Amino acid sequence: MTQPIRFYHRNAIREITDAPVTRTVLQYLREDAHCTGTKEGCAEGDCGACTVVVGERNEAGGVSFKAVNACIQFLPTLDGRALFTVEDLRQPDGTLHPVQEAMVECHGSQCGFCTPGFVMSMWSLYEKHGHEHSCANRTVPSRDDISNALTGNLCRCTGYRPIVDAAVRMFEAPAPKAPVDLAALSAKLATLKRGETFHYEFAGQQFDAPRTVEALAQIKAAQPATRILAGSTDIGLWVTKQMRELGNIVYVGQIEALQRIAVSDDWIEIGAGVSVETAYAELAKHYPELTEMWKRFASLPIRNAGTLGGNIANGSPIGDSMPGLIALGAHVVVRGGEIEREMPLEDLYLAYQKKDIAEHEFVVGLKVPTRSGARQNLQFRTYKLSKRFDSDISAVCAAFSFIADGDTIREPRIAFGGMAATSKRATHAEAVLRDAEWHEATAQAAMIALGQDYAPLSDMRATSNYRLDAAKNTLYRFWLETRPHNPLPKSALDVRAVEAAGANA
Repeated sequence: MTQPIRFYHRNAIREITDAPVTRTVLQYLREDAHCTGTKEGCAEGDCGACTVVVGERNEAGGVSFKAVNACIQFLPTLDGRALFTVEDLRQPDGTLHPVQEAMVECHGSQCGFCTPGFVMSMWSLYEKHGHEHSCANRTVPSRDDISNALTGNLCRCTGYRPIVDAAVRMFEAPAPKAPVDLAALSAKLATLKRGETFHYEFAGQQFDAPRTVEALAQIKAAQPATRILAGSTDIGLWVTKQMRELGNIVYVGQIEALQRIAVSDDWIEIGAGVSVETAYAELAKHYPELTEMWKRFASLPIRNAGTLGGNIANGSPIGDSMPGLIALGAHVVVRGGEIEREMPLEDLYLAYQKKDIAEHEFVVGLKVPTRSGARQNLQFRTYKLSKRFDSDISAVCAAFSFIADGDTIREPRIAFGGMAATSKRATHAEAVLRDAEWHEATAQAAMIALGQDYAPLSDMRATSNYRLDAAKNTLYRFWLETRPHNPLPKSALDVRAVEAAGANA
């Protein structure tokens, strides 16, 4: 029997029973709730005009907020959560929220179309850092932190500086007269929490949100064709851009066991439901070399919604997570029924859009080796080449690693995205490096071998020649940054510094 979609919005619990399963949160806001502050720009999660904030009760009993794109989130995924839009920021006496007031004072809005989305990204940051001057946990983010929080919002008018200025100013303003009552909100969300699978039906289409991995396995075993939905950052576009019918859907965003991270001496184990943002935050603790890739992976709202497991299961040849994880020797765990199996991540991908996973199986999690034992001497880098620094798809994504045994290379691993039908290892180049001395001639020989590993295509992002030359150049950059007695700092990421070092090599 179908159940209503229940969520907190505009100071009340809402119950929805008559919406299509794939109705977006943006459609609900504008057409049903008549909250038209949230805008539609691209309908694919790129421009940020539709940014809203979703609140969820966490394990500590508090409420966690995250900015997401309403245009690609399906309404049933709100079940048990809270939804905030720009309309919620208006104070009871009609005055502006400090976030909005700062935008006015710093002239952060011109045509105004993108402004509500910027305001909601800023409000999410504001809530995250504590909005009361007396709050013991209050911190003021840096301009870099602010810029990162705004990566999902595009503006054609202001040039961004006044918006960043406003994000700085909002922390200097007095606290809002009516801040969010987090304790009361947490209590309301507690009443919405379901103990069993949430089941919703409309027009013959089903949406299930199980609470356990076992329930998910049962649903997939009974109906293997049921579409698995995680962050909706790709599947959402199948509906908004391709007008595809998805059939029955099983949503994994309510399975707590898939949202956990466990670290042991040997492995970092990341559940398939962990968001990209949270997963990279943990991985960067162990591999700081991933920090730039983390910040350049799509945008913050996409990283908030998308999951690392979903990115891996999607298997796009231009997915940014796979090359680095493959270079690190990650394993993926899949489950079908009651049987789990584990394999090296690169073995999951057989051909374009073809994976070694049966229809009833699903990704449970990822295991990434730690830097223990001989891996303490691991040399590792990832590089992303794209036309924009933020929120852009890679033309080439490169990842390199090896264990340094003095000046000798052990266990080299090279993986690229954007160079083949899948994220693929460079086996010929690896063979050149294996057990060789790490010097410039070795690097150049491996660069030549890349021509045997890849025959990239030309498309709107780059030509075949560019991709192959860029791949070779990233390998040379890896040599410059990791060569024995390297004069560059270990964390050097400045291309100009690398080029200067190369000129003097």
